[in-house]
Amino acid sequence: MPALDPSLLNDPTLPWRVRVVDETGSTSDAVREAAVAGEPPGLVLFAESQTAGRGRRQNRWLAPRGKDLMFSLLLQPEAPTPLWPRLTTLAALALCRAVEDELPLRPLIKWPNDLYVNDRKVSGLLADVVTTSSGLMLVLGIGLNVNTCQFPPELEGVAASLLGSMPFAQTPELDRNPLAAAVLQQLHAQFQRIEDGFHEAVAETRERSWLLGRQIRATVDGCELYGRAVDLDSEGRLLLALPDGDVTTLGSAESVRRVV
Repeated sequence: MPALDPSLLNDPTLPWRVRVVDETGSTSDAVREAAVAGEPPGLVLFAESQTAGRGRRQNRWLAPRGKDLMFSLLLQPEAPTPLWPRLTTLAALALCRAVEDELPLRPLIKWPNDLYVNDRKVSGLLADVVTTSSGLMLVLGIGLNVNTCQFPPELEGVAASLLGSMPFAQTPELDRNPLAAAVLQQLHAQFQRIEDGFHEAVAETRERSWLLGRQIRATVDGCELYGRAVDLDSEGRLLLALPDGDVTTLGSAESVRRVV
């Protein structure tokens, strides 16, 4: 299958400057360094291979060369900074829509930042704020398993790829260029909802939730909470009903595991 092609991904109707590198340690680290060095917002960096990619809790994001989508965006939203956490919700929604545009799959969103297909993880997002000479910016890192079908033993039964999730795969590999282009289009479209339209975005995210109605265990600031995921609030935060009847609001979590 073809390599990622910047000429196919640099859409003049979108605000992104797309670059593709053969290998980097981490696209998010590279984008963060570029921002500190003066890179303006709008950079999108894809890598065919990462040697030090990571997810939440510093977990490594493993992907064979040329198989998946590993990329990071440099953003400086015009919306007030207290609204920036909404971008994770919007990015997850954008990924769902892009996958559905290109493939016969319906991903679900595992709060706060993962995508699941058939109860297996296919994507993760990680957002970090960086201070630059031009003010605060946001680095949004995204990993999407597209063609990888073999995973290390500790991820067997947990991780999956889009190709491996398709009921009737007609090709040995999926072409990543159309999918990447669809993702970039949807990211731009969904980010426009950070202020007006976010309520509707949360409603759609609620319908796509992999957690709501389930008993879960969540680790927050090193403490483990157990309860039932009952809803998302207006900011996309998770409402957790505790065994004592209280309901607590989670803005983030180090880990979330579905119990039943």
